Amino acid sequence: MRKDTIVIREIELKDNPKIAKVIRSVLIEMGVPKVGTAYEDEALDCMTETYKPSNMSYFVVEAENEILGGAGISPLDNYEGNICELQKMYFLPVARGIGLGTEMMTKCLDFAKQVGFDKCYLETMPYMDDARKIYKKVGFDFIDKPMGNTGHYSCTVWMLKDL
Repeated sequence: MRKDTIVIREIELKDNPKIAKVIRSVLIEMGVPKVGTAYEDEALDCMTETYKPSNMSYFVVEAENEILGGAGISPLDNYEGNICELQKMYFLPVARGIGLGTEMMTKCLDFAKQVGFDKCYLETMPYMDDARKIYKKVGFDFIDKPMGNTGHYSCTVWMLKDL
């Protein structure tokens, strides 16, 4: 895959089934539980509609009309405060290891700053080592307990970044 053919752009309606398939396949590949994680989120099948409000956005990675991954920003569910959440950041194996994770997070965090969030939160799994390394690289720090209530009780690693 040539990196110069890859585009990061906002999600479109035609992308809904493609990104849902990508996310579910990556979660299965990683051995993530199907309950208490993004796997069972209703939003997976209607991402364009879910991320429609002006303080939310979801971006996809596209190459040659194929969706290879994505990530989004949304206000943190069930939390009082000006904190957003980096959500549903997953990439197919072909899109890993070429810098797209850092590019995607930069795009998401720039959006979060632009719409006025103060901090960004994320949840992940303890065995997703590569993801945690990227999160640390862009300035996320580990925290001791979850924030808000995302419904992802199977995710046991929590991180936070000042914007």
